Amino acid sequence: MSDSFFQVPGGPRICYRVDGPASAEPLVLIAGLGLDLTSWPQSMVDGFTGAGFRVIRFDNRDAGCSSRIDAPPPGRLRQLFARPHPGAYDLGDMAADTVGLLDHLGAGRAHLVGMSMGGMIAQTVAARHPDRVATLTSIFSTTGHRRVGQPARSTLVRMARRPARTVDESVRAHLAMLRHIGSAGFPPDDDGERAWAAGLWERTGGRAGRQGIPRQISAIQASGDRTAELARITAPTLVIHGDTDRMVHPSGGRATARAIPGARYVEITGMGHHLSPGVVDRLVRLTTDLALQGDPR
Repeated sequence: MSDSFFQVPGGPRICYRVDGPASAEPLVLIAGLGLDLTSWPQSMVDGFTGAGFRVIRFDNRDAGCSSRIDAPPPGRLRQLFARPHPGAYDLGDMAADTVGLLDHLGAGRAHLVGMSMGGMIAQTVAARHPDRVATLTSIFSTTGHRRVGQPARSTLVRMARRPARTVDESVRAHLAMLRHIGSAGFPPDDDGERAWAAGLWERTGGRAGRQGIPRQISAIQASGDRTAELARITAPTLVIHGDTDRMVHPSGGRATARAIPGARYVEITGMGHHLSPGVVDRLVRLTTDLALQGDPR
């Protein structure tokens, strides 16, 4: 459970954790926007290690305990009009961080599981480094096409609110957002979420640690529509989405599955944009079945 670090050649310092036996097949969990490696529920990690996998989690650049990028974050107008700063990093750079971690750990091929922005990163790895990906599971993610997968207006309004300035404000904001984008059919564990949000604030350096989020948004915007690139993915692929997702509309998941040859699409009734306790076992089972069988069709 302790943090380890490695330096991407010419890139950021990445924080990671590894669970499970070193001899097991690697399964990499890639977190979403502004989230860190602790955003993956421990029950999910335990489910994968119990199924015989070596689970690798890490903090994306500009999140958790990984490096903050020394570049100005885009302002709200640039974010609104999707105009990242020239030279801003993109999802390809974040995919390269993932491959760098695999190299560091001596993992030739791995099963990739990404949620939201992490799904976009996993898709990019699978498209650009097919020899490194055994299977791909993309959870409530999208293709980058502007006509699919867009947040609800009510979600955008909440995202535009003033950032939290204290741990208490951060916890309240997280619980409020979770009530909005979470899973009505799979309610969250409020006490667990409160503890996680407080831990995230401390682990990421408080208010200063949240300044990487605009740069991560910029990375998504700088990557544009990736539909054509997704057609190059050859790994057996599973795309999972909830039918009540207000952060990434389910049209994003459907478009992802259409873009990837042979991908299987599973839409879970009552699931929103959150890994709630009631849905974790199903996600583990679906992902494990894909990893063990290889072909989702």
